[in-house]
Amino acid sequence: MLRVGVLGAGGRMGRAVCAAVRADADLELVAAVDPAHVGGFVEGVIVGSGPGDLASAGAEVAVDFTVAASCAANAIWCAGNGVHAVIGTTGFAPGVVDELRRRFEAGRANCVMAPNFAIGAVLMMRFAELAAPWFDTAEIVELHHDGKLDAPSGTALLTARRMSAARRGNVGGDPGDPGAAAQPVARGVEAAPGVQVHSVRLRGLVAHQEVLLGTAGQVLTIRHDSLDRSSFMAGVLLAVKEVPGRRGFTLGLDSLLGL
Repeated sequence: MLRVGVLGAGGRMGRAVCAAVRADADLELVAAVDPAHVGGFVEGVIVGSGPGDLASAGAEVAVDFTVAASCAANAIWCAGNGVHAVIGTTGFAPGVVDELRRRFEAGRANCVMAPNFAIGAVLMMRFAELAAPWFDTAEIVELHHDGKLDAPSGTALLTARRMSAARRGNVGGDPGDPGAAAQPVARGVEAAPGVQVHSVRLRGLVAHQEVLLGTAGQVLTIRHDSLDRSSFMAGVLLAVKEVPGRRGFTLGLDSLLGL
């Protein structure tokens, strides 16, 4: 049985991950970490204050749904202490993802980082990547709840970069640092060459993305909607179980799904 700790355990995503881990017969929830909820309980586990609680609980894998600054520090700790990491946090400053990649590839712990753990969202990104070379123009509209801090979303940024790379004949290649900041313009942001992204933050939403591709006489729309946080759990659990055998740093769930 794989021993799992959750960072950001007191948040909405963190609590959902804790419940999913607890319900899986192959996993054991051994640590819950959240500085804002120290001393409380999540799924019967007392909440600790920092990543050191992962070590004391004997966690083999840490799942992180916190904020960018905390997540970077947590991930560096994991890389240095032999704890595999599954990261769903987005909004990193430029260069942070590349630094984490270097640390995990140099150490004995592995990392799976994905901007979106919904299987449908992973397929949406792949379909957009495949379609991009056949259309002259493309735009992305991403819509999230009003508590989401980063805009554009990590999913939108990675989608745009993969589409742009596909247009250069690099389908399935490395799209670059997904944390690199896009530059604002009047009509959204150009997240990658030739792909504008528009961000909506609205109470009542969860996570939604629409990719619009247009060329002479036709438009293709690819859309994914996460209606509840349970939509992310299958991907999270897949990553938790796969990360011990995925050497180094893996960006996205594509390879885990055989895409």
